[in-house]
Amino acid sequence: MRLAMAEAGRAAAQGEVPVGAVVVHQGRVIASGFNRPVGSHDPTAHAEVVALRAAAARLGNYRLDECDLYVTLEPCAMCAGAMLHARLRKVVFAAHDPKTGVAGSVLDLFASTALNHRTAAVGGILADECGSMLRDFFAERRRLQREENTMPGVLRTPDERFDNLPGYPFKPHYVGDLKGYQGMRIHYLDEGPRDAARTFLCLHGQPTWSYLYRRMIPVFTAAGHRVVAPDLLGFGKSDKPADDAAYTFGFHRGMLANLVERLDLRNVTLVVQDWGGLLGLTLPMEAPHRYTGLLVMNTAFATGDMPLGQGFLDWRAWNNKNPDMPVGTLLGRACRHLTPAETAAYDAPFPDAAYKGGVRRFPNLVPETPDAEGADISRRARAWFGSQWSGKTFMAVGMQDPVLGPPVMRHVAAAIRNCPPPHEVPEGGHFLQEWGDAVAREALKVL
Repeated sequence: MRLAMAEAGRAAAQGEVPVGAVVVHQGRVIASGFNRPVGSHDPTAHAEVVALRAAAARLGNYRLDECDLYVTLEPCAMCAGAMLHARLRKVVFAAHDPKTGVAGSVLDLFASTALNHRTAAVGGILADECGSMLRDFFAERRRLQREENTMPGVLRTPDERFDNLPGYPFKPHYVGDLKGYQGMRIHYLDEGPRDAARTFLCLHGQPTWSYLYRRMIPVFTAAGHRVVAPDLLGFGKSDKPADDAAYTFGFHRGMLANLVERLDLRNVTLVVQDWGGLLGLTLPMEAPHRYTGLLVMNTAFATGDMPLGQGFLDWRAWNNKNPDMPVGTLLGRACRHLTPAETAAYDAPFPDAAYKGGVRRFPNLVPETPDAEGADISRRARAWFGSQWSGKTFMAVGMQDPVLGPPVMRHVAAAIRNCPPPHEVPEGGHFLQEWGDAVAREALKVL
């Protein structure tokens, strides 16, 4: 039955109802199967039928009279009929199915004396564990169905645009009822053990999404750490307000702060770059008990009391002239080593210009004066990091960044208490995570 449960897990991983089965012949497992009617477009592809087909092929005989079948859920009428026709000796199942089970719940075909073959049926083996797997699956499905009802004026990128992205095998996680953001679905990655001693909270910037961290995540998880990487609203797999006016400094900062509280993240190493830093660097001072480390890359404190560099001004002007910015093309130019499939992955969140409100707005949200939104809280964060930050810090600088490169990062380093000399990546550009596997390994030596 444990082997059947493992098959059920394979079904769940593919979005199928988690039911698994194995066939045993003379004490040896000869076949297995898991639910796959949705993926195979086959209404008969229940776990039991898949396993029976494999067993018959293995033995070269559709009669399986010396075989027993173990399955995680009480069989339905179709599967029971197949078992009886195969002349199975015995079927052992875990959880009872009060809606379609025919081994005693709705009917008991196995006890019928009118049929010309009798297959013994035994139920309740590991019933609690298998039942829990099914309950969890359907609870998650109901939750996601509730979240499908988006707010008016909120766009949701079709899931199929994210199929088969290179280097991004991570399971999606969603929150649809975050305080203050109800009705908008927020996506985040959650990799590594939930009970890990340390959590790396990875915040992306504009115009990217959590795909940017695909090279760093495996390094952190291989070291035993948990990684949480959310997509800001307007980016990635998160929902996208259609009204450009919805994008403000406070709107996005509040989302991040509330998400950290919702997930109750602790012993956090904050990983930031670009807008991930403009927003993220304001978080630790208001919840210092949660943060113990900082990995900072090509970003700034958005304080509004320093002139914006010419590189940024040029970038903002170009952005405003290109409201339907080709995001993948931009990443490909900045990171020449990316494959065409990788650059295309950066376009996945944006079917058309209507989805690019965040892409358009973020360069214009950078505080340019001391009274701009976000400037005051950023100044307080800068002062806090300079006087009260007691965690470990690692700074990496992409030396080819024309916007938030070495001059800007020197100011950031000077503002962070006990910040060691930056780790320089000579070939690295603004999107330093694209050189992130080596950066992550260096960071783990310090953090």
